[in-house]
Order: sequence, then C-alpha cells, then structure tokens
Amino acid sequence: MRVTLAQTSPKLNRSNLESACGLIEEYKGSSDIIVFPELSLSGYLLQDKLHEDAWKLEELENIAQLSKDIDIVVGAAMRDENVFRNAALYFSEGKLVSKHIKVHLPNYGMFEEARYFEGGNTFEAFMHNGTKISMLVCEDLWHESVHRELIALNPDLIIVLVASPARGFYDEGLKIKEKWYEIIQNVAKETSAKLVFVNRVGFEDGLGFWGGSCALNAAGEIVEQLPHFKTLTKTITL
Repeated sequence: MRVTLAQTSPKLNRSNLESACGLIEEYKGSSDIIVFPELSLSGYLLQDKLHEDAWKLEELENIAQLSKDIDIVVGAAMRDENVFRNAALYFSEGKLVSKHIKVHLPNYGMFEEARYFEGGNTFEAFMHNGTKISMLVCEDLWHESVHRELIALNPDLIIVLVASPARGFYDEGLKIKEKWYEIIQNVAKETSAKLVFVNRVGFEDGLGFWGGSCALNAAGEIVEQLPHFKTLTKTITL
C-alpha cells in the first residue's frame, strides 16, 4: 500500500479545502491513500468561527470526486444544523465511505474542544478493499479503554489524525513526541495492526504544532518519520 502522509499547516479559514485538493491532485497518480491531520480543512482554534467555517458534507463534493482516483482521509469540523463535530472522513470511489466523530474531547489547559464540539460515542472498524480500517482523532488514543476496543475490533490498519501542540521541550527532545510515540507503538503491537499517525505543523494564536508524522508496521516499528515543524508531504510503502 502506498500511503501519502500530508503534514500540512492548516489556516483558520476555508482556504484549506483548495490547498488539500491541490495536494490530492499532485499525488493521485502515485499513491493509494493520502492522509491529512486533524481539522485539516478547518484549522484548530476555530472557537466561534465554527458557525462560519464548519463544513456540511455536500460542500466537500470536490474531495469526493477526487477520491475516484485516490483514497482520501481528512479531518474537518463538520456541521449538522447548530451541532458541530470534530470528524475524520474517509472518501473513496467518489463517496464518503466512513466517518469517525472524535469521542474524547479535551477540555483542560490550552484545550477547550468540549465547549464547541459534540463528541461521538463509538469506535468502529470498516472493511474497504480487503482491509479492515479504524480511524481515531488525537485524544481518543490516550485512553486505555480505547486500546481495549481496538484490540476487540482487530483492524489491519489504524489511522490517527492529530493536532498536537509542542510542549515539554528539553535538551534531548520533546516530551509530547516521546509520549505520543510510546502510545502509537504500544497500540500497533497490541493490535498487530499497521498504523498511520499524521500530525499537523504551523502556528495558531501562540500554539505551535510539532509534526513528526509517521507510519508503523504491525510489530510497532516506525518505518518512516517526517521531521518536526516542517510542512512536508511524502509517500511511503506500508
């Protein structure tokens, strides 16, 4: 499987859709699937801008049409009347194949997602072209109960969309990265599943996102890792 990791720097406006479509056009002939970060079509610190910038599914028809040539996973703030959800969307063959609504919404420190979003309540695995796939969004993977659910779901591939701000700097590295890598390596090993982790970069209102997107094999070994703090798109074989 040829997987493209799209480590992007979303803006706090709707121009992200056009930028994403441009990247998809570029890679659709050389990749099987392209994966974008959490809220990649929206930006992270939307707050009350949700009322202006959140997406309805019918507004993403360009993404759906492009998925006739390449599978596409994007993160977006989705709107249903006056309810907003942080979602991972899987498009393929011209349509939306699966949607995961972020279940665990952080509401502490720099995070206040629960103030603006309504959380989901389920974790699923869906079959697509012979592969059993589960999608999660960021904080979802920090809960041991979710690990147990993934083990029971028994996916072949886990896709994790992330918007993780950089914190915990020290001489040897970045503590948040070390924690994230510990989690995803454990999950890959626990589930014997391949895992794709895509984190954004860029800055929003004082928050800097660290990137470090990577792919792991079913033994929990990192087979490819993107650099920190750099916008980069790369195709790997997983």
